[in-house]
Amino acid sequence: MTKSIKRIIGRAFVAALTGCLAISPAAAATVLTFEGIGDLEPVGGFYNGEQANGGIGSGPGPNFGITFSTNALAIIDADAGGSGSIGGEPSPSTVLFFLDGAAATMNVAAGFDTGFSLYYSSITVPGVIDVWDGLNGTGTLLASLVLPITEHTGAPDPTGNFSPLVAIGVPFDGIARSVDFGGTINQIVFDDITLGSVTPESETRVPLPGSLILLTGGALVVALVRRRPGARK
Repeated sequence: MTKSIKRIIGRAFVAALTGCLAISPAAAATVLTFEGIGDLEPVGGFYNGEQANGGIGSGPGPNFGITFSTNALAIIDADAGGSGSIGGEPSPSTVLFFLDGAAATMNVAAGFDTGFSLYYSSITVPGVIDVWDGLNGTGTLLASLVLPITEHTGAPDPTGNFSPLVAIGVPFDGIARSVDFGGTINQIVFDDITLGSVTPESETRVPLPGSLILLTGGALVVALVRRRPGARK
């Protein structure tokens, strides 16, 4: 059976929840949970105090001065009424993924320092995180982090193919102003993106015992989202 992150469940969309900023006492890190953004909705300027999807969608979200490229999309766990075959999110039930381009890009106009971390699931091919000192993935590369293939046991959510999400992070020197979230389109999800810390804030708030084992072996290629017939490729 082909595994995919998007289950074909018709036009199921979830009412938006409240987006929030999580604060780590040790690092005062900014954490993006993607809660409050609709299923398959572009994130856009949601974290810039705007509505998602180019100003016509969910929100407005909190104003952190953070924007995302147009290919950065939110997807909600099917268990919460969305279309995502995901599970074990550190902050249920919405995550980030992308369907076009080599990477989704996050811009932080004011910049951030110290480190960068997140949770992710990539069960078929590795991903990569690149941290830049310029906007839109430009300037000097401050850090590059390979995201190994993750296990997909279904724990702690047996109904999600992309489960669990695991924690990873990287330190860097300098001031970062953009991050590329790379990998194969339709093959990787991200959550609880944390600016200013090498440890994602939710790792200490919601421990995931046994979920941080990273596999390096291959797996059958699967699709995170099964496109509707006739959809643009």
